[in-house]
Amino acid sequence: MKTKLFFISILLLITSCTSKKNSEDFIQKASGRYFFNADEVIEIKFDEGKLLLNWRKQNLEPLKINDSTFYARELNEKLVFNTSENYIKLAEKREHEGKKYVFNKLKQGEKTPSEYLAANNFEAALNGYKNIKAKDSLNPVIRERNLNRLGYRYLSKDRFEEAINVFKINIELYPKSSNTYDSTGDAYLKMKDTVNAIAYYKKSLSINPENRSSKRALKKLTKKEND
Repeated sequence: MKTKLFFISILLLITSCTSKKNSEDFIQKASGRYFFNADEVIEIKFDEGKLLLNWRKQNLEPLKINDSTFYARELNEKLVFNTSENYIKLAEKREHEGKKYVFNKLKQGEKTPSEYLAANNFEAALNGYKNIKAKDSLNPVIRERNLNRLGYRYLSKDRFEEAINVFKINIELYPKSSNTYDSTGDAYLKMKDTVNAIAYYKKSLSINPENRSSKRALKKLTKKEND
């Protein structure tokens, strides 16, 4: 704790000797959105020349150390801007254990896969998730269970189109998973589209005949049709 307080004191001393005002050129080049990970962004804005950072609904005000380096107290990290190469990196420190952290700037109009989903742009979202899987098949962003949870969150809010899109993307990424078809069947069932619900439950069972959720749902639906 004492070490951290000493470090912050040194930073405050440095910043007191540095102009707090950022140049117009830096403001123009540094402003924008940066990939924090494959499906999440950090947004850099300026208010009356002061740098502001928005991340996970937090509005942070990093301390300026010099013309390219800022200290985010809440994260205990130094952000180093490279405006010529359009990225931010974290200054190296022991806690990083040798790992380098670099956040590349998004192009104008570029979105993350989940943002494309929220905008109902299925193809762009699908391509985005496929690209993530191609680069890193173990990335948490494209884990089957994580996408499944996202789909059910949409479903719980009656956002049917988004839910269906998420489940269908999961099918594209994991075509041999019985559960992805079962979840899609659940979405259609909640939409009262029994024809598609039955089709997806049957597909789920064709992959895994022991999928209890699909067996139970299909039994109820076929019983209603026969009554």
